[in-house]
Amino acid sequence: MLSKSSILVLLLALVQSASWANSASTLEIFIECVSVNSQVSVPITTSLFTPANYSSFSSILQSKAVNLRFLEPSVPKPEFIFTPLLDSHVQAAVICSKKLGLHLRVRSGGHDYEGLSYMTEIQIPFFVLDLVNLRFIDVNIEEDTAWVQAGATNGEVYYRVSQKSKVHGYPAGACTSLGIGGHITGGAYGSMLRKYGLGVDNVVDARIVDVHGRILDRAAMGEDLFWAIRGGGGGSFGIILWWKIKLVPVPETVTVFRVTKTLEQGAAKLLYKWQQVADKLDEDLFIRVDVQVVSAGNNRTVATFFQALFLGGGADKLVKIMQGSFPELGLTKKDCMETSWIESMLFLAFYPTGTPPEILLQAKSTLIAYFKGKSDFVRTPIPERGIEGLLKLLLEEDAPTLVLTPYGGKMSKIPEWETPFPHRKGIIFMIEYLSIWQDGEKGTAKHLKWVRKFYDYLTPYVSKNPREAYVNYRDLDLGRNTKNDTLSFIKAPLWGKRYFKDNFHRLVKIKTQVDPDNFFKHEQSIPPFPYTH
Repeated sequence: MLSKSSILVLLLALVQSASWANSASTLEIFIECVSVNSQVSVPITTSLFTPANYSSFSSILQSKAVNLRFLEPSVPKPEFIFTPLLDSHVQAAVICSKKLGLHLRVRSGGHDYEGLSYMTEIQIPFFVLDLVNLRFIDVNIEEDTAWVQAGATNGEVYYRVSQKSKVHGYPAGACTSLGIGGHITGGAYGSMLRKYGLGVDNVVDARIVDVHGRILDRAAMGEDLFWAIRGGGGGSFGIILWWKIKLVPVPETVTVFRVTKTLEQGAAKLLYKWQQVADKLDEDLFIRVDVQVVSAGNNRTVATFFQALFLGGGADKLVKIMQGSFPELGLTKKDCMETSWIESMLFLAFYPTGTPPEILLQAKSTLIAYFKGKSDFVRTPIPERGIEGLLKLLLEEDAPTLVLTPYGGKMSKIPEWETPFPHRKGIIFMIEYLSIWQDGEKGTAKHLKWVRKFYDYLTPYVSKNPREAYVNYRDLDLGRNTKNDTLSFIKAPLWGKRYFKDNFHRLVKIKTQVDPDNFFKHEQSIPPFPYTH
């Protein structure tokens, strides 16, 4: 009687012949291969979803796909979706996808702006490895750390930490449905970046599956690879299984506010003033500005939402600081709310006041729409006339959004080569801008045109040589890899330098060392040097 491994060898030989080259047989061989290569014998058939059962397949595919542009019928779909239950399943998925010649895409939260965690046009056939079942969080307050599986969301991490301590937090994003696995690979900025830096600045260990299917921690992978995965973007060096994060101290009571001003209430002048002070305030104070087009009776106007997190005391102290540094906003004590850190995360995520923190365990995105996003970094204040122009340009679009995030504080103290994320000293603020629409694929061309027009408008006012961009706001307009690895290597600096500046060269060197055959690849993954083997 043949052993499992002997059967697998036979099946792998058969699948390479034309008569076996179909998705059904490939799936059967994948199942057998994963079973053979998993350390623990757990049936995986309940973790596989195929188009043959379209209802469950479609439900899983759509469950964490926040950008509806990449669910259109014209977009290539995976052969199947695998939702592993164990770390060893992820190891086996890597081994088996290599053996079968199947490309894989890894999804933790599904927030990739260009859908690259569940879609590809350069590597077909492919399947999606969805980490939705790998979301365990082990908080150790005594050590000020937590081990977090890559499928957990920011919100789940915040909630679990808050259940163990009222005076600990983690400095990651305000979007609570982000998958922590992918979020940290790009940098992970949030409302405490001026105090504690980024999420990647507060990671002390990790476990990844490498190209050979091995699980490596920091000691086993070495400092170069550990450096690369903390800000070098997801999908290039391996599959993140766990992050060990360093928790940071937060006051038992923090203070927040949100003040809204429209164009008619002097929003342009306030924005001009905000950029003069936002990066110079005490590092305990973070003031972000969200900008949107809103209805005003029968007309439309632009509204600016100045919202803050203050870690340095109560409302009285905050008002005093604001009166001295940004009196133009007119902040009063009644605008402020003293609350816990976990509730401040809900506030900054625009949940209604009084929403119970348990909602964070639902891990649902508040944005599921058609959209296109871009990012920029500002190093010198934008002239008032420039601000007036960009606010006017917003009124030309149906539902645009800007998010202006202040830097300074701790961000200015960390060298830009400390991690692959280089946007540090000298940055006043980052701009994220999106066009959001609901009229489907038919409206795509119109809205993409506006986003690109806005991008062109900002050219004189943002960073130059390179024009910097944030890798977690993925933008394929900047360039993309192709099926030809040599051509990809030539083109990659077009976008790589924008995301990583001079750190891009080190990332390429590390990629060449750990994945010379470019197994972990997507449209903007780090390419290896060509002709290295």
